[in-house]
Amino acid sequence: MLDVLEWYGAIAAVIAALVVATNVSTRVTGWAFVLFVTSSLALTAWGFLSDDAEGIGWQNIALLLINLWGVYRYLGPPKGERKEPAKNAGEAA
Repeated sequence: MLDVLEWYGAIAAVIAALVVATNVSTRVTGWAFVLFVTSSLALTAWGFLSDDAEGIGWQNIALLLINLWGVYRYLGPPKGERKEPAKNAGEAA
């Protein structure tokens, strides 16, 4: 099981990085971030379940948060529909 987590995480990250680097489209890049999320989840589990790999687990928790931000940025609501913070107190209402 640990080997599957390790190898899936590594291979998925390489494929996702290749897709992001090709910059085909916004939507395709967004799905690459989804793949990055699955890679981070697998490597987080592998890191904490393996002996002496806790650092990889913590690293992938950070990467998971970054990748979730990527999913939101590329697959979330269009920029015009995102809730923007108010510039001053008068606009908040």
